[in-house]
Amino acid sequence: MRLGLALGYWGRGPDPAQTDLAVEAERLGYDSVWTAEAWGSDAFTPLTWIAARTTRIRLGTAVAQMAARTPTATAMHALTLDHLSGGRMLLGLGLSGPQVVEGWYGRPFPRSPLTATREYVDVVRQVLRREGPVELDGRFHALPYTGEDGTGLGKALKPITHPLRAGLPVLLGAEGPKNIAQTTRIADGWLPLYWSPLRTGVYEASLTELPEDFMIAPMARAHVCDDVAEGLLPVKAMLGFYIGGMGHAARNFHADLMARMGYEAEARRIQRLFSEGRREEAVLAVPDAFADEISLVGPRERIAERLESWRTGPVTDLLVTAPDPRTLRVLAELNG
Repeated sequence: MRLGLALGYWGRGPDPAQTDLAVEAERLGYDSVWTAEAWGSDAFTPLTWIAARTTRIRLGTAVAQMAARTPTATAMHALTLDHLSGGRMLLGLGLSGPQVVEGWYGRPFPRSPLTATREYVDVVRQVLRREGPVELDGRFHALPYTGEDGTGLGKALKPITHPLRAGLPVLLGAEGPKNIAQTTRIADGWLPLYWSPLRTGVYEASLTELPEDFMIAPMARAHVCDDVAEGLLPVKAMLGFYIGGMGHAARNFHADLMARMGYEAEARRIQRLFSEGRREEAVLAVPDAFADEISLVGPRERIAERLESWRTGPVTDLLVTAPDPRTLRVLAELNG
């Protein structure tokens, strides 16, 4: 199991420690470093900054939002950074949800998410292969554009720049069972939002036929500390926000996932509290057990014991969100 460092997206502003963490992760032998985006900082610019400070570690987006860019624009970002970094790019993509897609990007959330995802990946693959002009008779991503409000002058084009790698890895952040199953067919890897080594059966039906070298790369908060309860508070804060605030009460993919993992009543309670403006109560309503099983928190000995359960399943890459170099070092030593 390889280790990666997940830096996420910025809050109020850039964290000056993040680049140093990435440099330290490379020194410790971590395989990859990942950035993200929501409705603030983008995923590609910080990754480019990190690329300039490193030489070996792979560079991933977990995730770049599909609604933020056309698939050809995303492919341009990926092939450019792949060239600049010497072939280190990993392109992680995600749909996000209706509130963000329609509220932030001003675009309709696709009524057929699987089709939209499949078309998006198809276009990205075509650009990276550069076998001919990019063309797709798609429902969501038609190239050339043939809509009634167009000029009719669109021309199918082949990228001017020759991509460094036709097989640049594409990973998808999928949550629903059908979306996960499709991911195993059209992508090179899957980025689970929550992964519990105690509940791998939740995903079993979607992972029946994994391609060779398929990446399964979940993110997990890691923190070497003496007080487990205190160490879990950031995990609970993240869960409270995602489950309560990242989606509508009637359509929240994160809450639905928590429900499928055996915590339906708790997920709905968190949603209700958050929607009522009782955010601190929503965070405290996150069960310690759930926060604990999807993270690696506590003294070194406890983390060492729990890390074994992550190794026994199908996980190929553990992407850790770690607040300090000491935690990164301990995980590198334990993973050996």
